[in-house]
Amino acid sequence: MTHTFDDGAGYERFMGRWSRVAGVVFLDWVAPPRDARWLDVGCGTGVFTEVVLDRCSPATVVAIDPSAAQIELALAKPVAQRADFHVADAQALPFADGAFDVVASALVVNFIPDRPRALVEMRRVGRPGGVIAGFVWDFAGELTPGSPIRRGLRAIGVDAAAPAGTQASQLEAVDLLFTQAGLRDVATRTIDVTVAFSDFDDFWRSQMPSYSPTTKLIATLPATERAKLIEAVRADLQVAPDGSFAYSARANAVKAHVPG
Repeated sequence: MTHTFDDGAGYERFMGRWSRVAGVVFLDWVAPPRDARWLDVGCGTGVFTEVVLDRCSPATVVAIDPSAAQIELALAKPVAQRADFHVADAQALPFADGAFDVVASALVVNFIPDRPRALVEMRRVGRPGGVIAGFVWDFAGELTPGSPIRRGLRAIGVDAAAPAGTQASQLEAVDLLFTQAGLRDVATRTIDVTVAFSDFDDFWRSQMPSYSPTTKLIATLPATERAKLIEAVRADLQVAPDGSFAYSARANAVKAHVPG
């Protein structure tokens, strides 16, 4: 994958609370069958995997990610007692044809270099009539959990390059991706979620995972510019005097069925 999410703990601090909230809405919309065989593609540290286990009564869950660091962290968590975690590539899934009833992907499809190939693989390992589904943050609409930092950078005159996979995150793009994979009953929706923070410092630390290009860019700024950035972000988020605030992000979701 284009992004290397090799800081598992940092990723969980940054994305965990957001992906849990979005994942619940997504799964309620997908309405998967009980006692299904699940494949979680791009599982990261197992946050979405845990939501699946808690809400969907699956028969089995296999979860894969290309990052060994992410899988290592997942294996150290209690969720590892309830699911099988493996290092594997979405573009070459190491499973038999028709092995799963549900193949899901949370916050990852837009980062896969060869997305059509990955969808062919997801279709291949899904049983006829099985569910293929996923959701991605709306990077193209600048509606992600990290968007306040990017807006703050622009406010102080710093140009942050668009993340890889930005255009692939559009609702129309994921719809087309699933349709061109030959899946049937393709449906899409947006998922808007809001997360509250009681402490701006907690928010700021969570926004700085070591793998992030934005984190690396901010590290190059002089101290005076970093201070300006913090103030710009605080103003954008309308942080209360006690440090509390809330803001929203949007995910684009898609679901479909394997023909047959």
